[in-house]
Amino acid sequence: MTPSTDTSGGGPMDQAVGAARVPPQLRASDVARARPEAGSGVRGEHTHSEVPIPRPVVQRASVRGQIVDALRTALVAGELRPGEVYSAPALGERFGVSATPVREAMQQLALEGAVEVVPNRGFRVVERGARELAELAEIRALIEVPVMLRLARSVAVERWAELRPLADATVRAASSGCPATYAESDRAFHRALLLPSGNEQLVRITADLHRRSQWPLVGSPASRGRADLVADAAQHAALLDALIARDLDAVRGLVGGHFTSA
Repeated sequence: MTPSTDTSGGGPMDQAVGAARVPPQLRASDVARARPEAGSGVRGEHTHSEVPIPRPVVQRASVRGQIVDALRTALVAGELRPGEVYSAPALGERFGVSATPVREAMQQLALEGAVEVVPNRGFRVVERGARELAELAEIRALIEVPVMLRLARSVAVERWAELRPLADATVRAASSGCPATYAESDRAFHRALLLPSGNEQLVRITADLHRRSQWPLVGSPASRGRADLVADAAQHAALLDALIARDLDAVRGLVGGHFTSA
């Protein structure tokens, strides 16, 4: 995809239309006591006994969400290259939408650190090196290794056995060779591992770190090869085996090593 120039600025997403409120002077008891003829009238005419019907929520936020997902997929797949600038109009043409939801989606990715705004041009994909990836792996290990060791001691082995289908799904996704498909399956598995902690903030933060670790590195191949994905997925099954066996040493080594190898 060829970078292009964006001469328009971004802006915050419009607020969704709120539901209409029932006037305070109109209570349910008032409607119940109303005379039958009070609610009658010409078809299509609004009468005082009718409760206003809430307007449907506009779909613009939904469009933006779909574009965010599409851009994340393109980023992981290597279709959006580090260091290159992409304009909202050009990407909008690619996705068949106007530039506005694309610009809003790119603003979301900018908040996540995936891209940066280039005034009067568009958005540049952030260039990341091996050092940043190593730092992310270290942070994930500091957070997740002790959590997984605690869960390995306390969570019933049957709970870990229930995650086997998710582990198998990562193997199938890896076998497809599609990095974007594998990235999604990989995040789903790791999220399920941490859900028994009951800590929503932990799950959210680690998911963000995980997503960042999947972005391409500058100077590296556009995406990981099939062999790398298959090897990564194989560690999921091994981790479940260790959790079921309550082998804490194996759990510690697999969780920490998994981040480094990824």
